[in-house]
Amino acid sequence: MIWVLACLGAAYLVVLGTIYLRQRDLLYHPQLHSPTDEELRAVGLAPWRTTTADGLTLRHFYMPPESESAPVMVVFHGNAGSAAGRAEKYFFASEEGAGLLLAEYRAFGGNPGSPSEEGLLADGRSVLKALVEEGVAPERIVLYGESLGSGVSVAMAGEHAGEGRPLGGVILEAPFTSVAAAAQRRFWYLPAYWLVRDRFDSLSRIDGLGAPLLILHGERDRTIPFDQGRALFQAAPDPKEFLGVAEAGHVDLHDFPQVDRRVRTFLADMR
Repeated sequence: MIWVLACLGAAYLVVLGTIYLRQRDLLYHPQLHSPTDEELRAVGLAPWRTTTADGLTLRHFYMPPESESAPVMVVFHGNAGSAAGRAEKYFFASEEGAGLLLAEYRAFGGNPGSPSEEGLLADGRSVLKALVEEGVAPERIVLYGESLGSGVSVAMAGEHAGEGRPLGGVILEAPFTSVAAAAQRRFWYLPAYWLVRDRFDSLSRIDGLGAPLLILHGERDRTIPFDQGRALFQAAPDPKEFLGVAEAGHVDLHDFPQVDRRVRTFLADMR
């Protein structure tokens, strides 16, 4: 019995160590390929580049607004794929006259670098800094954070509010309270909460958002539990709105017409 318990304990420690050492491989799943500049222009998106504080040149994808008073929706996507792969999902923003900026992270879509929380936040800062330098006032910027991108969006909005430059709005699709909390739900048999390095602790940051908030979450979400979206909403300051979709999971929220309608209204209200 002692031998069996020792083997089980050793196996547990191996699993624990493997997950700790490979946690960024488990969290980030970048698609390395990205469309060419010509392919992007064919669908109305222009390649758009920024330089991060640590010296990386990143390529993003931009469709300017129809007027100088229209909002610009900046999309920070989830932990897999690439920004270009979300283009069709978010083209509705341009139909409302808004600009659309599909922000790309380091290591994703052919960009250099290795992903981490510190790195993705640096990427987000480079995007917003460049956008403001091009003449888009912070109050015209709406951040759209999808899953992992919700952590980037909450952090960016809080930083701008803390500097006295609040953004125009924040939309969060399937957000978590923190990556650590989401990891603990998935790896319930491990002390995952304490092992996570890239925590993206939105719950501790949400009270400094400084902008109107809309949260979208599917009640059948098995990746980021619905109750985490609700908990984040409850901790957020007003003004705020929560749209729960009973039949939606993690990746199909925009299959339900009420979601696009509400986001369009959110953008239109900024005009």
